[in-house]
Amino acid sequence: MLTSSVEFGTLASMNYSRAFAVCGLAFSCVLSCSAGFYGDPPDARHPWAIHDMNRPQPKVVVPGTFSTQEQPGKPPADAIVLFDGTDLSHWVSAKEGAPPAKWKVEDGHMEVVPGSGDIQTKDQFADCQLHVEWAAPTEVKGSGQGRGNSGIFLMGICEIQVLDVYDNPTYADGGAGSVYGVNPPMVNAIKPPGQYQVYDIVFRKPVWKDGTMLDPGHVTVFINGILVQEATPLEGPTGHMKRTTHGPFPDKGPIKLQDHGNPMRFRNIWYRPLSPRPIEGGTDGGFLTEEATKAKRQSIAADIRADAAKGDSKDTLRIALRLMESLAYELDPATVKKVEDWAGEYDTALKAMNPDQIKGKKDEIRSIHGAVRYTTQFGLLPASLPLKADLDRIVKEQKWDK
Repeated sequence: MLTSSVEFGTLASMNYSRAFAVCGLAFSCVLSCSAGFYGDPPDARHPWAIHDMNRPQPKVVVPGTFSTQEQPGKPPADAIVLFDGTDLSHWVSAKEGAPPAKWKVEDGHMEVVPGSGDIQTKDQFADCQLHVEWAAPTEVKGSGQGRGNSGIFLMGICEIQVLDVYDNPTYADGGAGSVYGVNPPMVNAIKPPGQYQVYDIVFRKPVWKDGTMLDPGHVTVFINGILVQEATPLEGPTGHMKRTTHGPFPDKGPIKLQDHGNPMRFRNIWYRPLSPRPIEGGTDGGFLTEEATKAKRQSIAADIRADAAKGDSKDTLRIALRLMESLAYELDPATVKKVEDWAGEYDTALKAMNPDQIKGKKDEIRSIHGAVRYTTQFGLLPASLPLKADLDRIVKEQKWDK
């Protein structure tokens, strides 16, 4: 039982607006839609109900601003800024021992000093959204791979090609925006040399476990706002004149920029780490394993039951609604027993009400009816629950279902 004794007068005196606010998600829409979770419940591979208000709200991120040729844009609020135009404090040489980076910084950009070598971030990263802006020299020299060449190496091993391909043909899998040696860009979206090109990259690394590849990973690339790579699978590290081969990836790695002998400029470099995929243990979204889903559902149910235990123990309606809600995540026998006991007591009190009292409890009765209907519809409580039949009858008689 939820309490040793429940008087309907106690129920009637409750602050139900407060109760519904505390009940949260599943029942926050009860008064408007007369249903509990509103959509289909969790299942063996999805820990959340459809339209589940218990599902965590997205983190609020203040967007950045777009760049112009004259001025770099502002990164989003949660971005980790790797180069803001002032110094190379986040970068070191990619040479053994990681000596200081020798590229020069001036006028808000960094510039390759040919022959000084590649540079890479001090930070290590894995899955991310990466933003890089670069410009080839205004004075055109060379052709093919010898003109305006550099590269962005994800985790230090997967190259997204940087190359001035404005009126400059080269092999398709080595053009700007290619996954070098793997996949050409869908289109050539490069502006004339001297202008800044904007790369936005979404990177998911391959996932390996015990020598087996569980997910090949993928990379998506936009150049100047145009999609050029769409979830291109990553077989392994890229290389020159060598086909990539499958193999385990490190957990993390640096972002590396290439010195290919051309004085390329870079500015406004930032990245945002991405949440883990289900294959990596993420539990919000995606198609989870049954084991991960079960564990997540048990955790959600425990949190809801803990919330039900907070506050006024006489607030039996709030407690009952919360406990009914928890059953969608975990069909706990002890919780079922508590809810059934409460339902029996409420049903007894309901039968003692006269028509005017029933009308005065419209919102309360409709909210309980929605919760009971949902939990019985999906087998969380027995369909033979006496309270269900009485609530169905009252709602129909009062035409509250219309």
